[in-house]
Amino acid sequence: MPDILLHFFNWLIQTPISEVIAENEVIFPWIEAFHVLGVTLVFGSIAMVDVRLLNIGFTDHAINQFCEQYLTVTWMAFILSVMTGSMLFISNPVNYASNNNFLIKVVLLLCAGINMAIFQYLYGKKIPHWVNPARLPTMARLGATCSILIWSGVIIFGRLIGFTLVPTLSS
Repeated sequence: MPDILLHFFNWLIQTPISEVIAENEVIFPWIEAFHVLGVTLVFGSIAMVDVRLLNIGFTDHAINQFCEQYLTVTWMAFILSVMTGSMLFISNPVNYASNNNFLIKVVLLLCAGINMAIFQYLYGKKIPHWVNPARLPTMARLGATCSILIWSGVIIFGRLIGFTLVPTLSS
């Protein structure tokens, strides 16, 4: 880890908010619970849209309306996940930043963002014109498949963090 990051993380772990989160027996579990709730809602709403794009389910709903219906839930849940995930991170930044499962999760989150950006760039404005679900673009279905796989990886590696993170004892 670069020295500048290590110095920053060592400073961060000594901030009052970091100490409160790390040392309070009630706050950390509540933050973690809301993080899990947020991630669950993000994955659930995205998976439903992906399943629709793959024509596996929800085929009685128009694609554009179905996507719009879950967009607000997805973004609200994503914001909740980022906020709570950041709070969990600052409680133990040095250990999180050196945990391979955490690093893989972060890379997968970046991949999810890239996948979504590519999908929006290629198809965002075309979705309302997809009236024949049997003829959805192959790349759109590939993007939906990648999305489900990437978000599954985010959940799996996120869960593995809890089993591999080195606990920090307060003094």
